[in-house]
Amino acid sequence: MLSGFRITRRAAFIGVAAGGALGAPAVLRAQGPVRLTLGHGQTPGNPRSVAADRMAAQLRERSNGRIEMRVAGSEQLGSDVAMLTGLRTGTLDMSVNSQGPVSSVVPELAAFGLPFLFADGRAAYRVIDGAMGQEIARKLEGVGLVSLGWWDNGIRHITNSKRPINRPEDLRGLKIRTPADPATIDTFQALGAATQQVNFGELYVALQQGVVDGQENPLANIQSAKLHEVNRFISLTSHKWECSPFVASRIAWGRLNEADRRLIAEVGREATEHNRRLMGESDAKLLAEYRANPAVAVNEAEQPLFRAGTAPVLDRWEQRPIGDFVKRLRAAATAAAAT
Repeated sequence: MLSGFRITRRAAFIGVAAGGALGAPAVLRAQGPVRLTLGHGQTPGNPRSVAADRMAAQLRERSNGRIEMRVAGSEQLGSDVAMLTGLRTGTLDMSVNSQGPVSSVVPELAAFGLPFLFADGRAAYRVIDGAMGQEIARKLEGVGLVSLGWWDNGIRHITNSKRPINRPEDLRGLKIRTPADPATIDTFQALGAATQQVNFGELYVALQQGVVDGQENPLANIQSAKLHEVNRFISLTSHKWECSPFVASRIAWGRLNEADRRLIAEVGREATEHNRRLMGESDAKLLAEYRANPAVAVNEAEQPLFRAGTAPVLDRWEQRPIGDFVKRLRAAATAAAAT
């Protein structure tokens, strides 16, 4: 947790009265080094992990060593759900989390993972970096989280240990692991698959032991977690895009002075761009590697059939309590695709 701060009773009183960024006391000043912890669930070499490590190095350099950010990846601090709880209670400073768990506190975020909403990451960025993402950020603030950026968790495909998935009916009878994300669960159930939620850190073993037959993830996550070792069939469905919300604890953020908040936000924006660039570069590189790997079978799924099979999911989501947001998001996604 954050350390190296001294808060006097008078400063705390003035801070509450005067306010500050996102409700933080405006008059607090660091009294020595700042130590932060950032948690995430990805393995070394993954774009999320690489960008987080680079951010820590940049913060250290640009603060002349005063701001130290420890990065704890590979679910060292627990699952995304556990880390989200830590953020809201102030026991964890920051996390590059996952869309599904964060949508449990801001349901509108799950709509960004509706099937075939975005053709690629660039189209998604045009929407989530604009008014729709700002709306989500305001809602996150209301549940104790500070939005620092939307990292890319990629265009997702299906892997399994049984057979190539060419058409939706190929999924029938398969147990597919999904994250705790309602849009993904609805998508795969609409396609006829049985779904089961497994923490990402436990996924390799669950696939190896046959607890589930398959899963869905971007190629970067499949490669860095070595899921191809236990799921040799990689079916290119491109069925959805997901973000990785980069969020800070509002409690921890309030302990920082204004200058440190500005620096962390600036370096965080650069880390977001770095993550996105790495994710984009990884797709072409990894696809070529998988196609050349005789131990792996890659196939192009018949995407129009998957689009047709999941179209009712989008319509049903417009009937939910967040239906107005879904309608506006679909319109924004259509406009982004046209630019």
